[in-house]
Amino acid sequence: MTRTVVIDPVTRIEGHAKISLYLGDDGKVADARFHVVEFRGFEKFCVGRTFWEMPGITARVCGICPVSHILASAKAGDDVLGIRIPPRAEKLRRLMNWGQLVQSHALSFFHLSAPDLLLGMDSDPAKRNIMGLIQARPNIARSGIRLREFGQKVIRLLGGRSVHPAWAVPGGVREPLTAEARSQIKRMLPEAFDIAELALDLLKDSYDQFNGEIEHYGDFPSLYMGLVTRDGGLEHYDGMLRVVDAEGRVLENADTLTYRDFIDEAVEPWTYLKAPYYKPHGYPDGMYRVGPLARLNVCDYAGTPRADRELRQFRRHGQRGKPVSGSFHYHYARLIEIMFCLEKIEETLEDESLTGAHVRNHAEVNERTGIGVSEAPRGTLFHEYKVDRQGILQSVNMIIATGQNNLAMNKTVQQIARAYIDGETIEEGVLNRIEHGIRLYDPCLSCSTHAVGQMPLHVQLIAPDGAIVDERVRD
Repeated sequence: MTRTVVIDPVTRIEGHAKISLYLGDDGKVADARFHVVEFRGFEKFCVGRTFWEMPGITARVCGICPVSHILASAKAGDDVLGIRIPPRAEKLRRLMNWGQLVQSHALSFFHLSAPDLLLGMDSDPAKRNIMGLIQARPNIARSGIRLREFGQKVIRLLGGRSVHPAWAVPGGVREPLTAEARSQIKRMLPEAFDIAELALDLLKDSYDQFNGEIEHYGDFPSLYMGLVTRDGGLEHYDGMLRVVDAEGRVLENADTLTYRDFIDEAVEPWTYLKAPYYKPHGYPDGMYRVGPLARLNVCDYAGTPRADRELRQFRRHGQRGKPVSGSFHYHYARLIEIMFCLEKIEETLEDESLTGAHVRNHAEVNERTGIGVSEAPRGTLFHEYKVDRQGILQSVNMIIATGQNNLAMNKTVQQIARAYIDGETIEEGVLNRIEHGIRLYDPCLSCSTHAVGQMPLHVQLIAPDGAIVDERVRD
């Protein structure tokens, strides 16, 4: 006898999705599916526009990580022009990207996940949200807001606004960094460092409470992919594309322009989210993970003092020198990256030439294909454009980080459900654990509106004859 559990919508994520759990005769979970039911169509309606417009258009893919799309798009435009941008412009692009990583990771940890981590997976769902966190731990909630504000301020001081800044363009950036903006960012850094240390302490202090979750929340062997510097350091803007296996062996260390040699995309009829995979291993065996956990697994070192200190501790969660496989550790990896970004911002701002005027190079169309790759908060992001001689787009392909985690998220949901669901009743805390398994990846499904407080949720356990075995409703 087959039964189905549906979780719709999944709460405290960026976008709309649902989860279906398929139970067998023994009451155990036989299969799990993470459905993304939104369709945006950017790849289609951008055809016929010019590549010059694409950074501003694709920024609208998401309101949480617009900078990622702006930079990947601008880099694809650089490729179409066939030029290298001014070194100063590259540093400024990196500054904006680090600012975005800080604000996005702060949002994920403090606003979306901290209610579970600090209030408890089984706590009252009416209070297990950001408003409940404000009431129970106001100083922590305030710290999260301040850290996110820092990242948003960096973006705004560079690009003129914190959401959808039309600043990075093919050839460089529109405007240089002012001396006053540079000084403002430097003044905000000490507080940001303090909050980052606070977050690390909070997470590590809570680990003993979540031994069961650590074991069952997406702990499985997989491949990992992310950018690294030429000598293997942690990278978010440029460099080599590295793939490692579950043993830590390097399978690819390739130029980003060759990504199609080893990455392909599959589709499933039950979701609009594509399922990229590592081509040499085939589908679905070529499942890989991207994002903070993957980036720390593929790099040899971070390259900044505090981040390297934490990276050494992080790697103790791997078995016998292997990559860290438990998805629960995405939280830890995210906080390490916040520290890394703050250190890199501090280091870069010491460059006295940063406020110079030359921030853009100009050219005409020299290449018919442009590929831009960068690391979004959630993982590796690809933009690939094909243009005609006038720069009019003939085709557009974007491989989004969340899509690359699609197979891993499905496997995570399945693992959690098998550990906690008995097939007869559905405890509210179990549903929250399943949702938290998705939150680990911080999926960015679209730019969407979120309700303040409790989101509606309707879950049914249905027998083959249509009878409702169990049901839960949140209004």
